[in-house]
Amino acid sequence: MKKFFITAAVAALFSTSVFADGHTKTATKIEVSYTVVNEFNTNFAGATNVTWTVSKDFQKASFILNGVKTTAFYNKQGEFVAVTMNVDATAIPAKAKAEIADKYKGYATQGVIIVQNNTELNPDADETAYFVDLKNESKEILVKITPSLHTELYTEVK
Repeated sequence: MKKFFITAAVAALFSTSVFADGHTKTATKIEVSYTVVNEFNTNFAGATNVTWTVSKDFQKASFILNGVKTTAFYNKQGEFVAVTMNVDATAIPAKAKAEIADKYKGYATQGVIIVQNNTELNPDADETAYFVDLKNESKEILVKITPSLHTELYTEVK
């Protein structure tokens, strides 16, 4: 479940997102549970451009918070699962940045996502994980920064 969630979250965030025109924090689809919307409004006060998506496994809110593109995930039981933030490459820890430059010569950073997991719900998940989208002329890969600030190939994007 952990790998499924992280893969789904990262894939969703590296794809194009469409935000609602308004600045409301209410669900626009009836599938989003009332409890989740209320919890979201409490935990992410100040969020703008909120758009809800419901899948068979998750209820997802995509929004802007403090100028950062952010996504919150809730399971079908209404429990907070994780939050992801699209951040600038400057957010990558220096040790990991040096390792990326050494191990992935010729690749350019396309995007960085920070995932903060609810470890009470999923104790096997890393509390915070960084994922870096790297691309060269022929390949695009996703690299995960480990808690010890080393890098590992997570998946090949294309």
